[in-house]
Amino acid sequence: MDEPTVAVFAMSELGHFERLRPLIADLVRHGLPTHVFTDQRFARSVESAGATFVDLFEGRPLASVDDESIPLSCRSVTFAGACAESVAAEVERLGPAVVVYDTFAVVAHVVARLLGLPYVNVCNGHNYDPARFVPVLEREYPRLSPSAACLRAVELLRERYGVEDASPLSFVSGLSPYLNVYCEPPEFLTAAERQAFEPVAFYGSLAPPEELEVPPGPSPFGDREGLRVYASFGTVVRRHWNDQALAALAAVAAAVGGRPGTCGLISLGAPEPSAEVVDALARERVSVVGRVDQHRALHDADVFVTHQGLSSTHEAIYYLTPMLSYPFFADQPGLAARCRDLGVALPLVDTPLAPVDEEAVAAALERVVARREEMALRLVEARQWELDVIARRRSVVERIVGLVGSEPENEPA
Repeated sequence: MDEPTVAVFAMSELGHFERLRPLIADLVRHGLPTHVFTDQRFARSVESAGATFVDLFEGRPLASVDDESIPLSCRSVTFAGACAESVAAEVERLGPAVVVYDTFAVVAHVVARLLGLPYVNVCNGHNYDPARFVPVLEREYPRLSPSAACLRAVELLRERYGVEDASPLSFVSGLSPYLNVYCEPPEFLTAAERQAFEPVAFYGSLAPPEELEVPPGPSPFGDREGLRVYASFGTVVRRHWNDQALAALAAVAAAVGGRPGTCGLISLGAPEPSAEVVDALARERVSVVGRVDQHRALHDADVFVTHQGLSSTHEAIYYLTPMLSYPFFADQPGLAARCRDLGVALPLVDTPLAPVDEEAVAAALERVVARREEMALRLVEARQWELDVIARRRSVVERIVGLVGSEPENEPA
């Protein structure tokens, strides 16, 4: 009997695709013909994993469907309402037996419903329980402004496709009644929190360990010695909180530059920083770059100042790097609190987006140094959780295969 074909969906955010990439490779290694519907810029990564790339946006570019909604993720809701039927026709020709998707790919579970297929959601953040997070996002996005096209799509999703809870924020509410693949070790959810994601399988977010090995080579810190501080707020934060992000990083730069025996590396991510921004942050012992090899930076760092994004957090744990948390929104405050409770991070601020100055950063660095041995022990324990969840990944793929032809445990709304 031939193995079932799998259709995998990811929108255009790099971080979300990267969380799917290990699962795509595992599906292929299991012998499953795997077709990945995503952005053209991920084609090479899809093919290197052994899967077949399909351009999700060919003939239906996202900008032609919605180029107005803020945040950008709302546009994935518009895309689902406008393009579900054309995508479903394309998927049907491939004859898949199951659909796998990042939660932001709203079109995927609509397509699966249209075709009567089981569908597997890959959770895109920490403890993203839709019942809690839709109201949170409604409050926290600085400019929540769905376009008229997005609002029409919401009506279509409700009335034509049966997505009764559809909203402009449906990009966080696409849990599956068949299976939800959770991108952290189980220790990052309490038993009560886990209930929102049932049925759930824990997969983690890291690439396989062989991809995480850092070969010998020059450090992004150069040949500077002493305490090495790496600071990055990822690729999304500056779209919405550029001023706050730059102010916090300026405090980090000043504290690091003023602390004897300390050096720093600041990665600004997207959008590409201007020369003026770089010059304003740089210090004698502080380098400022647009992008950096984060694996090598974390491998070489002694402290990581982070917004507590999902991927960055678990990469830091893998490289045993203690964290200072400066969360901005959504799941970041919750993950920061969880990391604090687990002993792998200390808070830089008491509330998200609170102002922070040079003195506060300097004091926080001293706390990390004072608790270095204790945090090192907790990081070793948490790193083992990462390795354990990676070791169990085959069982997750087997659960996906087992869904072929099945009915959901709970009927979707």
